[in-house]
Amino acid sequence: MKQLKATFITLLLTVFALSAAAQMQDPVHFSVSQKKTAPDEIEVIFTAKIDAGWHVYSTGMPSGGPTSATIHTDATEGVKAVGSLTPRGNVITKYDNMFGMNLRFFENRATFVQKYKITAKTYHVKGYLEYGACNDEMCMPPTQVEFDFKGQGPADAPEAAEEEAKEDTAGVAAADSAATDSMAAAVPANVDTTGLWTPVIDELQAMNGSQGSGDHSWIYIFFMGFVGGLVALFTPCVWPIIPMTVSFFLKRSKDKKKGIRDAITYGISIVVIYLVLGLAITLILGASALNALSTNAVFNIFFCLLLVVFALSFFGWFELTLPSSWTNKVDNKASSTSGLLSIFLMAFTLTLVSFSCTGPIIGFLLVEVSTSGNIVGPAVGMLGFAIALALPFTLFALFPTWLKQAPKSGGWMNTIKIVLGFIELAFALKFFSVADLAYGWGLLDREVFLALWIVIFGALGLYLIGKLKFKSDGDTNEAMPVPCIMLGLISLAFAIYMVPGLWGAPCKAVSAFAPPMNTQDFNLYHNEVKPRFTNYEQAMAAAAAEGKPVMIDFTGFGCVNCRKMEAAVWTDPQVADKLNNDFVLVSLYVDDKTPLDKPMEVVENGKKRTLRTIGDKWSYLQRNKFGANAQPFYVIIDAKGKPLAGSYSYDEDITKYMDFMNKGLENFGK
Repeated sequence: MKQLKATFITLLLTVFALSAAAQMQDPVHFSVSQKKTAPDEIEVIFTAKIDAGWHVYSTGMPSGGPTSATIHTDATEGVKAVGSLTPRGNVITKYDNMFGMNLRFFENRATFVQKYKITAKTYHVKGYLEYGACNDEMCMPPTQVEFDFKGQGPADAPEAAEEEAKEDTAGVAAADSAATDSMAAAVPANVDTTGLWTPVIDELQAMNGSQGSGDHSWIYIFFMGFVGGLVALFTPCVWPIIPMTVSFFLKRSKDKKKGIRDAITYGISIVVIYLVLGLAITLILGASALNALSTNAVFNIFFCLLLVVFALSFFGWFELTLPSSWTNKVDNKASSTSGLLSIFLMAFTLTLVSFSCTGPIIGFLLVEVSTSGNIVGPAVGMLGFAIALALPFTLFALFPTWLKQAPKSGGWMNTIKIVLGFIELAFALKFFSVADLAYGWGLLDREVFLALWIVIFGALGLYLIGKLKFKSDGDTNEAMPVPCIMLGLISLAFAIYMVPGLWGAPCKAVSAFAPPMNTQDFNLYHNEVKPRFTNYEQAMAAAAAEGKPVMIDFTGFGCVNCRKMEAAVWTDPQVADKLNNDFVLVSLYVDDKTPLDKPMEVVENGKKRTLRTIGDKWSYLQRNKFGANAQPFYVIIDAKGKPLAGSYSYDEDITKYMDFMNKGLENFGK
């Protein structure tokens, strides 16, 4: 017991530690080595291990694209570069719809090699590799991997030129002299720099609290599975079985307590069966595959087709059934055994018999949680589903009189199946959209997506008010129940709500599902927000003069999701009004290649680093002051550099973004 308790506490502490570090991303792990390929030639080899879901861009990216892998040499003595940086490994080439160009990148592993020819008896080469990395939600700032190698050349080679050595020494000395000015070099003289660069990581984490854990937290996934289980209960394959099964357990034994105990065991068996299914999927796919599913176009196409098949099944075109031999074998086995095994096999029989109704719901659930990237998502989702499915068997066994009050089987269960079919069809488009953006087909632009959703939810509304019939509904002309009519009106209203989106209206209720605004071909809506500053110190000086808080937008020219936030969130009239009037908005581009007037040396994690570009400077500011390094990243501070609210990352929920801004303004007012 003590060992179990200690294990639980250790696990809990680990979760807290991971949560605290969630803002800092470290998806790429580089190692550097040198290899002597000939007496007068060496190779500097950069080898990267890339986390699942991330990719590193290759060399020679087109202008206006993401950060290319490039090598920079600070000092050379006795060597000369041969050719350019060479990528090695499995290069993936895809058309990126957001950048509008073909991009080359690596997944899982990447290798870059730079050759040098040795021209002296001793050599020294020092520099750094710069690369860019992204996943489907964020991009890392341009990151540097430094190297410094010395060695012996051929015995008959000349001595290193004295002029070369002097030149290198003079260059290093000049850099050291320039670096002594550190961050203050780029700060205007009239700005009070006290606190502007002081780290506020602890304060920011305290303000964030449990925020930033993402929509797909364990609680969310469990709740989603639980709702799916409740829906499955009211299908024609499950609901009629409940009273028969409970009555069987209560009548099979004269001892009422034993009957109740058997019914509860039956419910627990259902939970175990579905939980094992979720765990099996987790173990088979593994963490890397689950993370990759959210960005892999092939899997998203597969999921789209799968949901379409499920939808057509619910519409009554065909029925998804497992081989009858499976059910018969399990049923015969349950009859020939006794005790707990018999009850477990009966639960397994229910699972097989009800597959035609529960299969599409389980499939939809697993598709959604699998693409969330949460490694335990399938298991947690199936646990919620199973508990909801097993709940009535247990409750009706404990309170048999409730069975008399339970609604009888009827046509209403077919209505539920049809409604689920429409919903699965709508969500199939979401997964096709991911594949469409990945391959750059341009088949499902925003207005096409909205047009299809308008048709789907319009048809759903017509069905619920009785104006659209399916074959499975029969020839009845009975009026639809009042709850169905009310839901039908809501569905029709939702379809009408999306109509202005065909001309560019934000339609914020569907912004999380629809393609980004920049895929809209015909857009009459123009409410773009442009930052007043792209320099941190200048923005802070303006904030002090105007008495306003500062909204810092850590972004990048190659950051796709930064553009999505600007198009889907910043265009909202309320958001735009606050950004333009209540804040001093500054956008800091971490991939800005403009050289600093003077390189700056900083100490980070006990190591000296040289900041050479404006992007380096803003990236260091984000890491050092706010403890984050992924974009987009938003933080609200006062003129002294103190945070006023928690940070905000990629999330197109406009309500959440408004709450984030309002909290910052409220604390600033205090």
